[in-house]
Amino acid sequence: MKLISWNVNGIRACVTKGFLDYFKEVDADIFCIQESKLQQGQIDLNLEGYYDYWNYAEKKGYSGTAIFTKKQPLSVAYGINIEEHDKEGRVITLEFEDFYMITVYTPNSKQELARLEYRMKWEDDFRLYLKSLEKNKPVIVCGDLNVAHIEIDLKNPKTNRKNAGFSDEERSKFTELLNAGFIDTYRYFNSDKEGTYSWWSYRFNARKNNAGWRIDYFCVSKDLEDRLVSADIHTEVLGSDHCPVELVIK
Repeated sequence: MKLISWNVNGIRACVTKGFLDYFKEVDADIFCIQESKLQQGQIDLNLEGYYDYWNYAEKKGYSGTAIFTKKQPLSVAYGINIEEHDKEGRVITLEFEDFYMITVYTPNSKQELARLEYRMKWEDDFRLYLKSLEKNKPVIVCGDLNVAHIEIDLKNPKTNRKNAGFSDEERSKFTELLNAGFIDTYRYFNSDKEGTYSWWSYRFNARKNNAGWRIDYFCVSKDLEDRLVSADIHTEVLGSDHCPVELVIK
């Protein structure tokens, strides 16, 4: 089973930059996106053979997530049942026979960590949400988690130490997620690989110079460890400031 996650940074813009060609070519069983940046009715995607589920932010042109799946889920849930977190369209959960599939767009802590306090509450509440699901069956969670966990997950760790996405606080929350029983699948297969990132700033020729960050993930419950086949980052795919990440499971 092939799973894809991609922060498209605006699905309407991404469609004009080859999204549909990549979507058809990759032929994923489940394809998750973040930062759709639209409201209901603003796009007509003809994704033949897929069921589609969208979660829109109340604020227009902001945030938003979607999942496209070949197999119809048993149930669908939007958000994490906490009102302060569920206005920005950040989470969709699909229930299948033997696992939950979640796409998430984690809140950014913003410049000078202006939203860090909220981000910390989000992290705790989201982790508890995942663990509550795990009582029923294993969890696969993917998306833009807006954190580079360790120093090899970004090009310039020293100069970004106190910046959003690489603060000690955000990194420690990701460590807590792993300690709670989740596997960072890319690092599972590539424990010390350097120089492979999933996001590059549009400024300073960052992508050309590969001055990037690995902030897009597939994390899975430890119960799924024996089903892991491969994890990859498709740095060659353009169309957004992020690139797609992939997980293959049995």
